[in-house]
Amino acid sequence: MQVKREERYSLRLQVNGKRYEEQVEPRKLLSDFLREDCGLTGTHVGCEHGVCGACTVLVDGRAVRSCLVLAIQAEGADITTVEGLAKDGKPHPLQEAFAEFHALQCGFCTPGILMSSVEFLQTHADPGKEEIADMLSGHLCRCTGYKGIVEAVQQLADRRKEGEERESGDPVSICSRTTPTV
Repeated sequence: MQVKREERYSLRLQVNGKRYEEQVEPRKLLSDFLREDCGLTGTHVGCEHGVCGACTVLVDGRAVRSCLVLAIQAEGADITTVEGLAKDGKPHPLQEAFAEFHALQCGFCTPGILMSSVEFLQTHADPGKEEIADMLSGHLCRCTGYKGIVEAVQQLADRRKEGEERESGDPVSICSRTTPTV
């Protein structure tokens, strides 16, 4: 019996500011590519159906469930994973807020929630708690009860708004795009 070898395709993209060019099987998921080929295990795989949100990453600045995207669909994309949030060894302000408000426990869901929250804060200058809770409704967390998460996101939004007011209208980019565009 002859076993047919899976065809592979060239994939070029940028992840956390680093360029990758790999040969991938057409059915390989983006979540698996990030974990296996890039060694970025902060992207967690939970349900593999897009329900839990643990695998959320930013693709060209938009929050995407990486378990629902084929790696080859990300050709040419600029991807940010939770590992790409910290800059120069300093945690992202949202990561600091999560620590301050005890917005994590086991940490399994945390990377996906952080990534969705980063995108959310880029598009919502002054969100209310209900808006934050609505954004979080796409994530399953079995440990925290969401209260600390909502408070952390709200606090960072408030700090950003206060910073904007203090700077006499100059925007503070606490949650600006975290990687250069391609």
